[in-house]
Amino acid sequence: MLVFYLTGIGLSAPQTGTLLTLTLVGDTVVSLYLSTRADRIGRRRTLLIGAALMAAAGIVFASTNTLWLLVLAGTVGVISPSGNEVGPFLPIEQAALSHVSTDRTRTELLAWYTLVGSFATAFGALMAGMATRALHATALTPTSRYRAIVILYAVLGATLAGLFSRLSHAVEATTQVEKKAWHATFASLFGLDRSLDVVAKLSALFALNAFAGGFVIQSFAAYWFYLRFGVDPVTLGTIFFWANIFAGLSALLASRLASRFGLIKTMVATHVPSNILLILVPLMPTLWLAVLTLLARFSISQMDVPTRQSYLMAVVSPEERSAAAGIAGVARTVGAAISPICVGFLFARHTLINLPFFIAGTLKITYDVLLYRAFVSVQPPEEIQRLDAAAVKEPADL
Repeated sequence: MLVFYLTGIGLSAPQTGTLLTLTLVGDTVVSLYLSTRADRIGRRRTLLIGAALMAAAGIVFASTNTLWLLVLAGTVGVISPSGNEVGPFLPIEQAALSHVSTDRTRTELLAWYTLVGSFATAFGALMAGMATRALHATALTPTSRYRAIVILYAVLGATLAGLFSRLSHAVEATTQVEKKAWHATFASLFGLDRSLDVVAKLSALFALNAFAGGFVIQSFAAYWFYLRFGVDPVTLGTIFFWANIFAGLSALLASRLASRFGLIKTMVATHVPSNILLILVPLMPTLWLAVLTLLARFSISQMDVPTRQSYLMAVVSPEERSAAAGIAGVARTVGAAISPICVGFLFARHTLINLPFFIAGTLKITYDVLLYRAFVSVQPPEEIQRLDAAAVKEPADL
């Protein structure tokens, strides 16, 4: 909707592209700045700042067509040109949820968090389309209809601020040990001290995975279906609506597998088959075989999301969780931002349109192998406790 709105208020295509690029850069910088300081200035306060920036950006976008004001609001504010979640919310929410859960319940809680997010994303897109269609029956111009959606975005930002203001103080990193640790991390630019090494390694691997995923982001995958099979937009919308639903549901199964086999093993064991299915999608001879393969892939592809989030929260110091999640999130954003440039060149030649699937699947399997080799021996607390309990129980059984 955003591109239609910006071009509707008079921005040229180059101006719109520049604005969206600066918006992404600004979102990344704001997210990194706030998330790496959230555990010191307060998680609830930081979330409130993010929600206020979201509402402010929506108001400015809805009220002016002056380019420099839009650039300022897009760079400093929190607004998503990609449809995905941006800003400091995701890393700080992960840290807060991990803080109020136990080691044994953390993965399941983050699985439900992922499920709710996937459903909200799917239905949010659906409702935006329905709202635009409903406004079509009014006397509003097309630009005014899109402006109404932008205003709704600002209203939702204000609603978020109200919800965040009611958060319990239990989400804050306020134990005596954590307070003392603040002094050690305060001097660090990125808010990390003891966890710096593990966060750097995981962030590099997550960036590789995101770089691979950038070859098959939803918009490119949808465009591939159009180029290969001539699928119309309505059918594409249905396909990817259900793909997101299946992806969300898969998160719940991930927590059960992780409690039995461990986080790293679950991440790798579910991710590798999903990437094999990804490679198989362009090899399918008919549309519905390709769709079924894609849906099968989505049904297991997101199992690594709550397990990945839970593992990161488990292996870093509690007082550094927000910073760790923020840095890892920025690494993923940067990785995902590079590959679409390559895809554009590949899609320009019809003989190469299948190549992004092969590149993405191969790189993602490489990520799985590297992740397993580097971290299979680095176990989170709940897995160490489970092994200790088994070791104590075994002699008693004998």
